[in-house]
Order: sequence, then structure tokens, then C-alpha cells
Amino acid sequence: MSRRLLTTVGVGAAGIGGYYLYSAGGNPKLAEKQLEHDAATAARKVKGDFPGQDKEAKKAGEEGLEAIKAKADQLGQEFKHQGDVADKRLSQATSDAQKRLAETRQEVGQKVDKAADQFDKKVHEGVSQSKSWLGSWFGGK
Repeated sequence: MSRRLLTTVGVGAAGIGGYYLYSAGGNPKLAEKQLEHDAATAARKVKGDFPGQDKEAKKAGEEGLEAIKAKADQLGQEFKHQGDVADKRLSQATSDAQKRLAETRQEVGQKVDKAADQFDKKVHEGVSQSKSWLGSWFGGK
């Protein structure tokens, strides 16, 4: 009989704890404050005291404070995550821009080399076709 009672009380306590933890969004401190507030409210109702007694008001204030802290932590984590994502995107964009710049420099260098080779070729052809002494010097007839 004692074992059954202990099991029933344990399962009930775990269920209540799970409920408060779920309603607090997984924040154990907020769940604890909500449980304390509800316990203070229940105690007030049992005693027949007036609403707004010091203990209940204090517990409600603590619960509100924990809720604000939990929301602030959540927002801070969200902003940090967004900052990390933006940082990664910026790093990727910078890397891509550097690669494009290097490729463009290489292409321009190749075009300049090709143009210089064509110019040299034309100059040598013109000089070799020349009838002057300079043309004969560079292999002309």
C-alpha cells in the first residue's frame, strides 16, 4: 500500500514538473517561479486571504522577471545566430570577390601578352619588308 502511494505521488509530481517545464518553454527557472506563484495562489485560496497579499505579489513579480529574462536570453541567442549567418555570408562574398579579381587579372594579363606578341609580329614583318638598311639588318632582303 505504501509503495503504491509513493509511486502515485512520484508520477504525479513528475507530471506536474513536466507541465510547468513545458509551459515555461523548457526554462527551469521560469517553471520554478510559475510553480511557486501557483502554490502561493493555492495557499491564499485555502487560507481565505485577500488577493494581492505580499507573498503572492512577490511570487508574481519573480515569475514576471524570470519570463523577461528568458525572453531576453532567447532574443540574444537569435541575434547572435543572425550575426553569425551574416558574418559567414560576408566572408563568402569577400572570398568570391577576391577569386573573381584574381581571375580577371589573369585574363587581362593574357590579353595584354597576346596583344604585345601581335604588335611585335607586325613590327618585325614591317621591318623585314622594308627596303632600307634597317630592314636588311633584321633579316630583310
